Amino acid sequence: MAEFSISNVNNLFKIKYGKLSENVYNSANVLMARQVKRYDFTGKQMFIPVPTSFTGGVGSGTLPTPNFSQVEDANLFAKRVYARIEIDREAMKASANDEGAFVRATKWQVQKGVESYMRNASRILFGTGDGVLGTIDAGGVTDNGGGQYDLVISDASWNEANFEEQDYVNIGSGSSDLLEIIEVVPATKVVRVQRITGSVVPAPADDIFMQGSENNDPQGLKGVLDFSSGSLYGVNYSRRWSAAREDVGGAGLTTDKMNEVMLEVQRRSGKVPNMIVTSFTQFRKLLNLLEDQKQYIVEPRMPELKGKISFKGIEFMSTAGAIPVFPERFCDEDRMYFINDNYMNCYHRPGFGWFSEDGTVLLRSANTDSYEARYGGYYENYIVPSFLGGLVGLAV
Repeated sequence: MAEFSISNVNNLFKIKYGKLSENVYNSANVLMARQVKRYDFTGKQMFIPVPTSFTGGVGSGTLPTPNFSQVEDANLFAKRVYARIEIDREAMKASANDEGAFVRATKWQVQKGVESYMRNASRILFGTGDGVLGTIDAGGVTDNGGGQYDLVISDASWNEANFEEQDYVNIGSGSSDLLEIIEVVPATKVVRVQRITGSVVPAPADDIFMQGSENNDPQGLKGVLDFSSGSLYGVNYSRRWSAAREDVGGAGLTTDKMNEVMLEVQRRSGKVPNMIVTSFTQFRKLLNLLEDQKQYIVEPRMPELKGKISFKGIEFMSTAGAIPVFPERFCDEDRMYFINDNYMNCYHRPGFGWFSEDGTVLLRSANTDSYEARYGGYYENYIVPSFLGGLVGLAV
């Protein structure tokens, strides 16, 4: 008689859940669905040539003096990004059939683990790579006793999507102590946390990081758009290695400002953005600005996903025709990104997905009657700044 054994569960993971996980990964949000993904990032790092000038040997009247084209190397390092789930063995057995439970524990945990991974990957894509979820405001710490604190997040760093109950976080640079988010109150920008390990005491101006993520996230749009000095991917800042960023200083959204950024991206790169992504706040304001609110369907890049997922948004008329505009909850409220996703790649190391190199997906826990599974891998987002534009500081 067949039993609900570890080998049977492993087969479910690899056959049934493998395709499900892939579909979720490629359809979590419109930008990730459109982003070019590759799975051949081997070696300790990747170099991508970046031409930052034309060849200088041109002229009229006399034979010109030749000069070489300046080429830099963008340097990519893979970042480790994981999701980890744990399943109690008794819960697996108790939910082995429909009579025992409404939801089978294994299937539920697998689904939620991948969904949570994609939530974090979306957060990363709209971040700076530093892993910061928000910063505690001045006077924003209330000690409730017993290691529980109410934290007020500063207006400048608040993004509701970054904070979810049940997430573990680190507070303060260099700290590995774990605190659990147990409540989020958007109206007052308060996040209540409970200390789980260590002795850290939150303080005003402390950054809150997703656990283990301080300066460990892959690169994100915010970091590329705000890049204005130093280096990005190892290439020094220059007029040809920077984004078209405009800070409107609290002014309201206008189509004139949108046109200005669109044209600036085209002027710098010779390419027009093919999509706009913004916050729900700015999307609502744009709906009020545009008279013709048409629907527009964007298909995913991967052929096997066509017909399974699509996205709808309004259109904005660019110099190259109509392009879609989409809201994204991880985009900061005061921002609007103008993106050409042909120059936005995600380089993965091989083997991305469920970890199964030892022949099984579910691993026995050492000291508890449970199993765990790990999902994710190693990747870096490569976003060429000269094909990116953005409005920041928009009125909210």
